[in-house]
Amino acid sequence: MNLTRIEFDNRYIRALPADKNRDNYRRQVNHAAFSFVNPTHVINPSLVAVSPNVAEMVGFTEADCRSHDFVQLFSGNQLLDGMEPYALCYGGHQFGNWAGQLGDGRAINLGEAITPNSGHQILQLKGAGSTPYSRQADGLAVLRSSVREFLCSEAMYHLGIPTTRALSLCLSGEEVIRDMFYDGNRKPEPGAIVCRVSSSFTRFGSFQLPTSRGDKGLMKAMVEHCIRADFPILLSDDEKASKNLSEDVYLRWYQEVCDRTSVMVMHWMRVGFVHGVMNTDNMSIIGETIDYGPYGWIDNYDPDWTPNTTDAQGKRYRFETQPDIAMWNLFQLAKAIMPLFNKPQGLQHILDGFTEAYLTKWRSMMASKLGLKGSNGDQDEALFTDLEKLLTRVETDMTLFYRQLAKLDLHVENAEFEHWYPLFKVCFYQPESVTGTEKENKVALQYQHAFSAWLTRYIDRSTGEHATTEQRQASMNSVNPKYVLRNYLAQQAIEKAERGDYSEIERLQTLLTHPYDEQPEFESYAEKRPEWARHKAGCSALSCSS
Repeated sequence: MNLTRIEFDNRYIRALPADKNRDNYRRQVNHAAFSFVNPTHVINPSLVAVSPNVAEMVGFTEADCRSHDFVQLFSGNQLLDGMEPYALCYGGHQFGNWAGQLGDGRAINLGEAITPNSGHQILQLKGAGSTPYSRQADGLAVLRSSVREFLCSEAMYHLGIPTTRALSLCLSGEEVIRDMFYDGNRKPEPGAIVCRVSSSFTRFGSFQLPTSRGDKGLMKAMVEHCIRADFPILLSDDEKASKNLSEDVYLRWYQEVCDRTSVMVMHWMRVGFVHGVMNTDNMSIIGETIDYGPYGWIDNYDPDWTPNTTDAQGKRYRFETQPDIAMWNLFQLAKAIMPLFNKPQGLQHILDGFTEAYLTKWRSMMASKLGLKGSNGDQDEALFTDLEKLLTRVETDMTLFYRQLAKLDLHVENAEFEHWYPLFKVCFYQPESVTGTEKENKVALQYQHAFSAWLTRYIDRSTGEHATTEQRQASMNSVNPKYVLRNYLAQQAIEKAERGDYSEIERLQTLLTHPYDEQPEFESYAEKRPEWARHKAGCSALSCSS
């Protein structure tokens, strides 16, 4: 192959115990961090899309990405010298219940590369065939879910949110049978494979599983490898040279995991992203967004919204609960690593501080969304929470609202309805719920008064910042994206791709590379969700089927 200049160190499989059984059949795997397994050969692969940014990061040229070898490699048909494919062994809590062994049921790490620009990076195929962890599934993925994974990984990166990356999207040339909504309607769909890239695919559940089995030795080895490989900044020179790490190091590591997790979730809340399935096996230990399954983006601001049909009743993973679920998951991680400590008080102290630490980040984030230089206490917090209540009272598009707010003239004499409605009209999904007169609609009039009162408070608070209109608008637009991967946009790209037209994927790639810029040529992509998409499958909700 022409891609052999990529160097692999495969440090994970060098440091940790492997499954001694190399046969690829479904089973419980004990006393091992991973199993060796090769991708399944596919008959007629083709390239759908590639991320030039990720390709450059890994060390591939544009010519590499256009080559036959590239398609063969990232569809799982060939390997580079130095690659030793494997699947991870881990467990997890799913919807709050312990599920035991889960593992990489359809993900296979091709190899761990030493990249020229970004250090150690793992190249992982998702949808490349069965592994010992596939349980009753086939280890494959379909085009619709793979398009969503590819586009969202890169969209999140350009929004400034910690995430795994996506290098390529290939068709397998084969069909995969799926029941999209688990309602008995199975049908063939195009099979696809995504190459995901990250410095680590270790999850909270990687440590939970050995502890649940009483295998402290494996858990300890995995923690120490994780610290040395993924968190070397936490170690002094003496600690790097030491054969064993201390409890103090473990605490510093746990604190860093908590901090990174809170930053990640804070960014989700900033842009209106809902992960949809925050099980502990879907939580990255390095604080990256991982496993883009039934995710979604808030259109109208609704704290109770979840994109996951499996979660439609309990709404465990709805938008507003994501910080609380993050803390719950961190508690489960603390329980998993507790055998490393003589006394658990240090872990408890860190966990006890998570809520306040997250709130501090959230207050700062909300201040930035409103163009304020910082949050100054309870009055600002009331300003933030009162706004969110207003956004909930009538269907208001979250993304559009903050971009329009940046255009607000702070020098108006008053903030009455006739002054603000023309600016914010574009944000309302049902404008009639806002425009009614007292005679026609008392609820609308109450909303008008409440919104005018909030704007008056906001104007008073903002004018004390002593920033120019241009500075304030630039500041707000740098944290409030104009373009996000709205569910209906992704669905339109999927439907075209299933007909063999990949132009919309390419267009969204271009658009989402600059989500904070105006991009007049893409103005229609910033519009609120069309009414036809309100209840359409793939636009309003998704299942875990992929």
